Amino acid sequence: MNRLQSLGLTGGIGSGKSTVAQLLVGRGALLIDTDAIARALTAPGGAALPAIAAAFGADILAADGALDRQRMRELVFADAGAKLRLEAILHPLIGQQAQLEAAQAQGRLLVFDVPLLNATSPWRQRVDRVLVIDCDEATQVERVVQRSGWSADAVRQVINQQATRTARRAIADALIFNDGIDHAGLAAQVRALWTLWMTPAP
Repeated sequence: MNRLQSLGLTGGIGSGKSTVAQLLVGRGALLIDTDAIARALTAPGGAALPAIAAAFGADILAADGALDRQRMRELVFADAGAKLRLEAILHPLIGQQAQLEAAQAQGRLLVFDVPLLNATSPWRQRVDRVLVIDCDEATQVERVVQRSGWSADAVRQVINQQATRTARRAIADALIFNDGIDHAGLAAQVRALWTLWMTPAP
């Protein structure tokens, strides 16, 4: 098998996807984090803010000029149409920035961290393999509550907005079940996949 050139990395909130992303970076991959791009686009002065304010009203912006994330989260949870309008603004801009960052790969494995990756996503056609990080929903809730201070209900709302575990598993070329293992065990699974995918066939 030839060396892998691009990998789609996905998983639900609290799955440990970000930890796996950093383990891959530690092995030499170039990470393109679509969530980080989205945050930059909606930070003060972000390129997406004029279109977001035009679509949702200027009061969707916080006092510092950034997107009011809590207000937008509540709006999206209450109105599926709002979610679609927001995605229509953000997704093309995210794709453009991801392409610019990908140009810096210089032979390294490209890892696209895409929480919304699914069977119909354009990202699915863009990557050679998909790695899914999975765990039980109860574990997701526990992890996010501990690290963020959110309520369990708030975490479940986010989970319900994301792809289902079944849908993610259906597109996986490889899956790491990150439940009941420690960091060393997780790192060992990442190392095994790296060896499999990045060692050229003789």
